[in-house]
Amino acid sequence: MNSVQNPAYVTGLEARFAAAARHSRMVRILRVAVPAVVGVAMASIIFVSVYNPFREMIPKLPVEMDNLVVSGTKITMESPHIAGFSADGRPYEMWAKAAIQDVTDPDHVELKTIRAKVAQQDESTVTMDARTGFFDNKKQLLDLRQDIFLQSSTGYEAKLTQAFVDINKGNVSSDEHVDVKLLQGTLTSDRLRIYNSGELVRFEGNVVMYLDKLGDNNASAPAEAASPPPPPPPAPPKARKSANTK
Repeated sequence: MNSVQNPAYVTGLEARFAAAARHSRMVRILRVAVPAVVGVAMASIIFVSVYNPFREMIPKLPVEMDNLVVSGTKITMESPHIAGFSADGRPYEMWAKAAIQDVTDPDHVELKTIRAKVAQQDESTVTMDARTGFFDNKKQLLDLRQDIFLQSSTGYEAKLTQAFVDINKGNVSSDEHVDVKLLQGTLTSDRLRIYNSGELVRFEGNVVMYLDKLGDNNASAPAEAASPPPPPPPAPPKARKSANTK
């Protein structure tokens, strides 16, 4: 049994505490960053909920676009871009290759090649990309599909193939594989659930987390913890020979 006075045991215990602390920080970051990315980015996309070609308010919307194309009953807004601020004052931007609405079905909008960018409270930024999205204005539901990619300027990444967003409830769900890249590891699961705008983030089904070995700073900790041996005491001065000594 290792004694608590054993330096190697103490060092190993400190390393385990450090790993647990990093895990706790990671969980806190996921709890804040993931729903913030999805929630705020989705809020930027909700401009389509007021998009209706027959409303007089359209020219007043802060939306830039290249063209408005009418084909049959479908109206396409090409390259829409919107910028603004979230409720807590964080800037965001949203782009799409196209936003398509059928005038016979005004409650639904299809989005093509979506990108959203939002600032975080720690001044980092997060971008979200998705191949397609379908927004139900009446139910305030957004269905994102294909190549959903979240990336933080601090190094975190998440990949999904499908995400279902309930705007009113602040819930996000995905029933397909989720990959998360951490600063010092990875996390994968079969499903993802985010409740109440991030109050609860839950990974479900075959959840696997890999943590990399300790970084350079932690790796050098044992060497720093072990104090160098004290220098040998100075040799006593040699006695001087007396002039009378033969």
